[in-house]
Amino acid sequence: MVRISATEFQRNPGYYQDMALQQPVTVTRNGRDRTVVISADEYHRLKRRDREVLSLDDFTEADLQAIRSTQPAADSAAFDHELK
Repeated sequence: MVRISATEFQRNPGYYQDMALQQPVTVTRNGRDRTVVISADEYHRLKRRDREVLSLDDFTEADLQAIRSTQPAADSAAFDHELK
């Protein structure tokens, strides 16, 4: 990932937009990461993934068994009254 200052980004926005098609470009302000420029395709891919819904058919039998065998932490009993 490329890191540049906001001033540098302002000097050559087209160059860094083109670069963002290949890899994320982090724009810093006062030495701190402020924004990240990514391609529109990458943005849309991430948004689709954010909204992905899985069904039981998407899990392996090992996944389902791991879920079935999971036990809550002892201190979670303090919230049992919320189930009633």
